[in-house]
Amino acid sequence: MLLLSALNALFVAADAFNLYVTLELMGLSAVALIALEKKAIAAALRYLFVGLLGSMFYLFGIGLLYALYGTVDIIELTHKMQATPTALVSMVLITAGLLLKTALFPVHFWLPPAHANAPAPVSAVLSALVVKAAFYTLLRLWLGPFELLVSDLVNQFLGILGAGAILWGSLQALFAQRLKLVIAYSTVAQLGYLFLFFPFYHIENANTVAWYGIIWIALSHGLAKAGLFLAAGNVLHSYGHDNIHGLKGTSKYLPITLFAIGLASINLMGLPPSGAFLGKWLLLNAAFVSGQWWWAVILLLGGVLAAAYSFRILLFAFQNEDNQITIHKPHGLMQWSALGLTLGAILLGLFSEQLLTLLSTGAKFGNLNLAEILR
Repeated sequence: MLLLSALNALFVAADAFNLYVTLELMGLSAVALIALEKKAIAAALRYLFVGLLGSMFYLFGIGLLYALYGTVDIIELTHKMQATPTALVSMVLITAGLLLKTALFPVHFWLPPAHANAPAPVSAVLSALVVKAAFYTLLRLWLGPFELLVSDLVNQFLGILGAGAILWGSLQALFAQRLKLVIAYSTVAQLGYLFLFFPFYHIENANTVAWYGIIWIALSHGLAKAGLFLAAGNVLHSYGHDNIHGLKGTSKYLPITLFAIGLASINLMGLPPSGAFLGKWLLLNAAFVSGQWWWAVILLLGGVLAAAYSFRILLFAFQNEDNQITIHKPHGLMQWSALGLTLGAILLGLFSEQLLTLLSTGAKFGNLNLAEILR
């Protein structure tokens, strides 16, 4: 309940200091939830220390802004902001703190152990919501007070870090031996897609398309990854482990759970009709509209690597167990909840036009003509 309250407060906070307070509340409650699992205590402490380090950077930056302009109100800061060296230092400090909290490559080291060892429902919340809260904060500040200070070079740098996250996270997921660890590294990779928005930030038309693309990726990833972690929790509950090589017989014993894993995999790969397909399609369009074709290569490579680690899981899950085994079959609600979330990610692709129309209300970069894009 504390985590939920912090997330809601973060969403409606109107000044930069209240954003700091809500990020702290969110981080402390997340650490407590991770530590519910005894084996995750070390990961929870690492999560805590990294979160505090990120908060320290953020708070120093806010202090500089208050010293400069006498306010921390986001709208007032937007109107008063000037391109001074002190303001630039403030932006660098705040951005560094938020990148730590977002677990962007190469400062992602704390995320996989925390997500892989926490209880499955906690992992679902952390991956679907918590890591995106810091990214949401970064967007609010970069599209508001810091808009005057942001240069194309910095935008390209964030895009490069996002590309590194996609490739490195996917490769680590490909070689991970535990199901939850595969999903955790996949989160690192999927977060990288969100940062591919920044290279298109100052390019007309491309920024509109990319803006809706990352929103759709964030929404579909939240649903799919939450369902995937719940499915992994069902496997762990049933087998007593989540070693990928020991998943033989899953198709026989846990068909609903395996179906949920399959639907989530479709979304991670970006295949139609998933919501992620639309998001990545929009990012591809932005890459070609802007003339930056190399981001399209990253998107395609990310999809291929996602297919590789997803099929690796399914390959073992569809193999028959040599000997009859006894499993602790999870409650039906545990299985259907995982399936429902992953199905939601598919429905985002099927009913996208109506939802995109709703999201266009008050949009920063204008409305998106989806029919024109998909034609």
